[in-house]
Amino acid sequence: MSRVDYRGLAALDAVIDHGSFDKAAAALSITQSAVSQRIRMLENSAGELLIIRSQPPLPTETGQRLIAHYRQVRLLESALDKRPGDTDVRPEIAIAVNADSAATWLQEAVTPLMSRGDCMLQIHLDDQDHTLTMLREGRVFGCVTSETAQVPGTTVTPLGVMRYLCVASPAFAARWFPDGMNAQAVQQAPALNFDRKDMLQTRFIAQHTGYTGRYPHHALASSDGFVRFLEGGLGYGMLPIPQCERQLKEGTLVDLAPGEWLDIPLVWHMWDIQTPFTRALSDNLVATARNWLR
Repeated sequence: MSRVDYRGLAALDAVIDHGSFDKAAAALSITQSAVSQRIRMLENSAGELLIIRSQPPLPTETGQRLIAHYRQVRLLESALDKRPGDTDVRPEIAIAVNADSAATWLQEAVTPLMSRGDCMLQIHLDDQDHTLTMLREGRVFGCVTSETAQVPGTTVTPLGVMRYLCVASPAFAARWFPDGMNAQAVQQAPALNFDRKDMLQTRFIAQHTGYTGRYPHHALASSDGFVRFLEGGLGYGMLPIPQCERQLKEGTLVDLAPGEWLDIPLVWHMWDIQTPFTRALSDNLVATARNWLR
C-alpha cells in the first residue's frame, strides 16, 4: 500500500469497532454503500481482503495491523488538537486490565484523568493471561498482563505481584473439605472460576494437591459477584488478598490452605505513544499498582 487512505481506515475501524456496516455508517454519518465502497478501495490498494464478512465482521491479520496503525495515529492527532479547557476535543484511550485489578486498585489509578473529563477512557476487562492479545492487535493503547513477552513498539514496566488465596465460606469448608483441601475433595467440591479462561484455580489445585485432572466448577464473570457467591457458600475460589482481607478478618471467608498462595506478577505494556494523557495515565497506573501490589 503506497499511500494510506485514512478515510478507508476510518471506515474499516468503525465496522470492526461497531460490529456491522450499518452501525459504522451511522457512526461516520455516511451511507452503508459509502462504507462498503471505502473498504473496497482500501482492499484494492492493499491487494488483499481486510475484513472477513461474517457476523460480526472480523479483521484479517493485515486489517488488524491497519486498524492498529489508524488508532495510534488518531491518538497522536487528538493530543495535537487538544487545547487547555477545550471540551470539544477529548482523546479516547483504550486499555485492557484483568478484572481483579479493576476491582481493587485501578479506580485509584484512573481517577485523576477521569474526574477531570479531559480524555475518555475505554476500559476492557479480560483475564490477565489474555489482555496482551488486545495490545498486539492494536485494540488498546496499554494493558495489565501477566505476560512479559515484548511486543515491538511497546514498553514494558513491572508493576508487582498480586497474591491470591484459595477461600470459601466456613460452612462450605466444613461440608466439602472436612479433612482439608486434598485431591479427593477437589474432585467433588464445586469450585467457582471467573470464566473459561481462568486458570488460577487449576494452577493452585495442582500446586497444593498435585491433582491435575478435571474438577467441577461454576463460572461467574463478575468480581463483586464472585466475592458474594463465595461468601454465600456456592463454591470455593481464588481471590486477591486486597479483595478478601476484610472477609477473612470478619470470618465470612476462610483460607482453605493456610500458608499457601498463588503469586501472579503483573506487568504494564503500552504502545510507545507519548502524549500528555498517555504519560499521565501510565505514570498514575504504575505508581498506584506499586502501592497496592507486593
